[in-house]
Amino acid sequence: MGFKEPTPIQEKIIPILLETDRDVTGLAQTGTGKTAAFGLPLVDLVDTSSRDIQAIVLCPTRELCLQSNREMENFARFDKDLKLVPVYGGKDMGSQIRSLKMKPQILVATPGRLVDMIKRGLADISKLRYLVLDEADIMLNMGFRDELDYILSEAPDGRQTLLFSATMPPEVARIASKYMNNPIEVSVGKKNSGTDTIEHYYYLVQARDRYNALKRLVDFNPGIYGLVFCRTRADTQMIADKMIKDGYSADALHGDMSQQQREYVMKKFRDQSLQILVATDIAARGLDVNNLSHVIHYELPDDIESYNHRSGRTGRAGRRGTSCAIVNMREKYKIKRIENTLGRKILEAPVPLGEDICEQQLMHLIDRVQNVDVDEEQIAPYIGIIEDKLREVDRDSLLKQFISMEFNRFLTYYGQQQDLKPVKMDNSRDRDRGGRDSRDSRGGRDGGRDSRGGRDGGRDGGRDSNVRYVHMNLNLGHSDRISPQHIISLINRSTKGSKVPIGRIDIGPTKSSVQIDANYAEVVEQAVSKVPFGDKTIEVDVQKGPTSSFGGHSGSSGSGGSGGYRGGDRGGDRGGDRGGSRGGSRGGAPYNKGNAGKGHPRRKFQ
Repeated sequence: MGFKEPTPIQEKIIPILLETDRDVTGLAQTGTGKTAAFGLPLVDLVDTSSRDIQAIVLCPTRELCLQSNREMENFARFDKDLKLVPVYGGKDMGSQIRSLKMKPQILVATPGRLVDMIKRGLADISKLRYLVLDEADIMLNMGFRDELDYILSEAPDGRQTLLFSATMPPEVARIASKYMNNPIEVSVGKKNSGTDTIEHYYYLVQARDRYNALKRLVDFNPGIYGLVFCRTRADTQMIADKMIKDGYSADALHGDMSQQQREYVMKKFRDQSLQILVATDIAARGLDVNNLSHVIHYELPDDIESYNHRSGRTGRAGRRGTSCAIVNMREKYKIKRIENTLGRKILEAPVPLGEDICEQQLMHLIDRVQNVDVDEEQIAPYIGIIEDKLREVDRDSLLKQFISMEFNRFLTYYGQQQDLKPVKMDNSRDRDRGGRDSRDSRGGRDGGRDSRGGRDGGRDGGRDSNVRYVHMNLNLGHSDRISPQHIISLINRSTKGSKVPIGRIDIGPTKSSVQIDANYAEVVEQAVSKVPFGDKTIEVDVQKGPTSSFGGHSGSSGSGGSGGYRGGDRGGDRGGDRGGSRGGSRGGAPYNKGNAGKGHPRRKFQ
């Protein structure tokens, strides 16, 4: 089954279920292995000689119901006497009634359809021994309070109840208090907190620029494999349609689609035939994908729990992930509330510039060429023909023509587009909206015109052309799903606010090179060495000889030149196989709280 060692939630839950009959509340984020935590013991505990319904697993959505049923069937595939049946809405009830007549021991169900079956006398739960409420907070958010109350009150008193939830809002606490008997609380991480494997950023834009900001974020990350969350079904379809029209490998997932359509889209996304899935919160609940690189909040949700659930779709199974929120001025107050709940800072970042996006795409293209697998035997018959056709083309011309063929569309598009200007916040409005920290996001109390470089702050923003850099090599690369934001954040955290100027960041398959101000080289080396990153311990090698000046922002961690970015093999309509990429991140000053919103040094393409 692929299990090597239990996840923290499995390590804590499985012994309780196997050895006691105590009720349990399990607090854990999505992607932590909850299904196996309750599914493996249930498969072992039910009595296969009995044809009564002994265990019920309640799920909030059809997709999650089917997913959980598939996983548990996999756990039980060697036990021919164990029967599992999924019961959910949106499908003809007749086929599910026929399945119930097979006398399953375990039902995996959505609340509404299970209530229908119980009231019709089609599902007898009088012999129920185990009741699992999976994603209880989501079920309550979806309005299933009455259905849960009915099912819990109908279930026999002697049952063992297991409640799993990523958060513990008052309604979930009410369920636990009313229907559970002195439950054991098992928690993986803090209540309502996020996971440490996810980097959080927000991009402040005008409302009219939201879609353009989304396109720039996707274009800046050529290897992206991500979810874009919208608040309504109509917006989800509209954004997906626009992305498809603009040539992106994208599709929509929402409740107005038929079950067959939704399953088809989710299969394409799981198979990575799609690069971007635009979804509503509820529709994405049944999507089980562990290697997402990004979650993008096209709009912030109304409740903090939904932000946590969305972000938890990335950064799973020890991998790193990035959560990006596109925020307009009226929504900025929500960022502070989310930060207070998560107990961590969400860093403000600038929307990528067109020049930086083009550089990212170019480096991505070059990496694809470098890393392509060459089948000598397959191409051998064509080499002679190709050499004859290209005999009159010299090496430099061939290189330029090759790059132009793939790359011109980005140069043409972004050459005609104005960059999205940084949004300047109204301090009084922001304080009224729920925060006194708006000054901090532009450089503290002195974050006025001078701190942004006067009138020209948008172009030079404190640029110091006299910074001398050395190269710091790290044992992290594309294979570790590292990004410039991760490196910048790592240095920020490790040096505790030293504001280290950073120049170019280059990311290769297994290693990265970062330009560091020579004056800070020893500090950074000592701070970053031996820091854990995923399943690795970071190793640092600093080349002591300074490089030439590279125009970093003075006194700011993560500033200056263009850097690297990771990729991944992504299919899609926009350029075939999307391999690893490098180059192009414009340093990290935007990600340092004291320098958010400052300008970038710019370089012309040669």
